[in-house]
Amino acid sequence: MSQIPSTSALLSFRSAARHLSFLQAAKDRNVTPGAISRQIQGLEELLGTRLFDRHHKRVELTPQGRDYLAEITTPLDHIAAATARLRDGRDSGAISICAYPTFAIRWLLPRWGRFYDRHPEVDVRLTTSLNPVDFTTGDYDLAIQVMADDARPAGLENIKFMEINTFPVCNPGLAGDIRQPADLERQTLIHSGPRPTDWRRWLTTAGLPTLNGARELRFESLNLAIQAAIEGIGVAIGIEALFSDELEQGRLVRLFDLERRSAHPFQIVYPEGKAQDPRLIAFRDWLLEEAGG
Repeated sequence: MSQIPSTSALLSFRSAARHLSFLQAAKDRNVTPGAISRQIQGLEELLGTRLFDRHHKRVELTPQGRDYLAEITTPLDHIAAATARLRDGRDSGAISICAYPTFAIRWLLPRWGRFYDRHPEVDVRLTTSLNPVDFTTGDYDLAIQVMADDARPAGLENIKFMEINTFPVCNPGLAGDIRQPADLERQTLIHSGPRPTDWRRWLTTAGLPTLNGARELRFESLNLAIQAAIEGIGVAIGIEALFSDELEQGRLVRLFDLERRSAHPFQIVYPEGKAQDPRLIAFRDWLLEEAGG
């Protein structure tokens, strides 16, 4: 029989991952930091892998921790939403949002605490999904989606939120062998399942619609593709807004000065009927502020 971690351990892990703090997770869960630490340690032992790297007075997610967070967030949020709907038929008062897993992990969650510091009265439930949101079901109030620049979906409001600028990235040790785009023929090109056309589109922009000789690897998530690049396995296509930390820390190097700006930026999308909801307005305006928009 497959082993399923306790809900308490999963909730403690999710809270610690969102805040990158065992202390803040303890406050959220109304337990001691030691209890959070023990629950996460037990979860790591069950999974057979580290979920956090522990540093002095701070923690950060390992690549395995990021992927596990993306996998468990949606099931936990679905359980919470189902419980809220059935419990005496009451509205929980929360707003439900949906975002892509890599966007949520790389961009949204590191900033999450700043929203709650400013708006402690607003409860936000986050679900991650690679699929477009169907607002007709009423499950979501707002989504962050990649949409065409000129998209005007019926019954929805959409606001361009953040550009998607893409370019090749790799481990610093590999960068010395790559001086011009044609040198990529001797490298391994790393693809991600959710964005299968990024390499083709960037190469076309670079004037290399075909690239003979390059090996190719494919990973099921953008997180895994970028981690493979960090480990020196090959060259991946990075998104500036999502992987700036890795570039600033020197774990990744940007190759060439050429970037491709997608015609499908990140957009904030919500039903027109919810446009006056003060909770949604607070979250929308905070997102725009964080993005510098």
